[in-house]
Amino acid sequence: MKKNLIQKYNVPGPRYTSYPTVPYWNGLLFSKDLWLKTLKKSFKESNATEGISLYIHLPFCESLCTFCGCNKRITKNHLVEQPYIEAVLKEWELYCAILDQKPIIKEIHLGGGTPTFFSSEHLEKLLLGILSRAKKAPNYEFSFEGHPNNTSKAQLQSLYDIGFRRVSFGVQDYSEKVQTAIHRVQSFHNVAKVTFWAKEIGYTSIGHDIIFGLPFQQLEDVVDTIEKTKSLHPDRLAFYSYAHVPWIKGNGQRGFKDSDIPKDEVKRQLYEVGKKLLSKNGYHEIGMDHFALEEDSLFESFKNKKLHRNFMGYSSSKTQLMIGLGVSSISDSWYSFAQNVKTLEEYYDCLQKGELPVYRGHILTSEDLIIRQHILNLMCQFQTSWKNEDTYFEELPEVLTQLEEMQKDGLISIKNQKITVLEAGKPFVRNICMAFDLLLKRKAPETALFSMTV
Repeated sequence: MKKNLIQKYNVPGPRYTSYPTVPYWNGLLFSKDLWLKTLKKSFKESNATEGISLYIHLPFCESLCTFCGCNKRITKNHLVEQPYIEAVLKEWELYCAILDQKPIIKEIHLGGGTPTFFSSEHLEKLLLGILSRAKKAPNYEFSFEGHPNNTSKAQLQSLYDIGFRRVSFGVQDYSEKVQTAIHRVQSFHNVAKVTFWAKEIGYTSIGHDIIFGLPFQQLEDVVDTIEKTKSLHPDRLAFYSYAHVPWIKGNGQRGFKDSDIPKDEVKRQLYEVGKKLLSKNGYHEIGMDHFALEEDSLFESFKNKKLHRNFMGYSSSKTQLMIGLGVSSISDSWYSFAQNVKTLEEYYDCLQKGELPVYRGHILTSEDLIIRQHILNLMCQFQTSWKNEDTYFEELPEVLTQLEEMQKDGLISIKNQKITVLEAGKPFVRNICMAFDLLLKRKAPETALFSMTV
């Protein structure tokens, strides 16, 4: 990749798990009542045909990983498990009481924090409680994130028995120096052990998460990590850029200096070399920073143009409605977003009062909905078009003018009312989406909000 392109396009930008992005939500036009109105509308439109998704945030971790920007609570006290499970089930009861029929669940994803902080007994209690008030869709897909150091065979078996078939393990990097810097020390043996357990039990999609651009990371570290990963043969991989956002409140990104982090063309070389190695080993690039073997459902959905992206990341199928349960979780009715309170104390307090713990959100305008679809198309299919009236918006000519520079640089093709992201443009898909982000253009951030795009 040309160095001048990296220097030209390496700017702060969103990852577009939503549009509008969270910093641009309009709180003045949002209310819980409006959220519930759009929730019911979306549920009525989609429950019977495609079902709904649930994202459940499990925030506890025994130690702080200093690369992490997620909402978490650090504790070794496992007495926190039961009250949290009871609170999440109470929140689910409140949602079920609002809906006029039994939800049909297409997807469940357990994220965190560290979902495997919880015992298999408490995970069973949570999930059986959720499913007791719902039906499983015929083609349901349940997944969770596991920490290689504390995922037990009993947890894997319990979740498999409930219907989970996909698990992703956070690997990050196998270099001892990098692991020490990010306070995430885990051996290859531990990763291999949980991977083989999952295969033995019968999981059909096992993923590993690898990060490039971590402090002190060298090219040989990325090569070594991918070579070790190849030997375990996971079905899919997230190979994504470290997002350095130390300004976020509660962020654990400390213990190393900015100068310890690979930047610009050095960082991008880590990705390019890693990408070539993954391709050589049979992994296909899916959307942004994701790779999968041909037999994995993520590859199938990408090939069939059914790939979807939301706050859970990439998904092999779309549901119009996603309900987020747990502290800080975000829900998406397609017509609006709603986020839960960010502290455990506020979360428990709301539920003790019998109130949904939603504290902010955004109601999408007609313009938002059109832009959202274009950005989804670019992120999931590397193309978008405006041949139909309902895909055109007033400022599109200005967007296309802005994209002409990227066309000259060989990143995209614009013709026949269609944009196609070329191979050279795939590393810059966030920049291409930013051209469509009218809210970002109308009001540039005055302080740091986003990680760098490269």
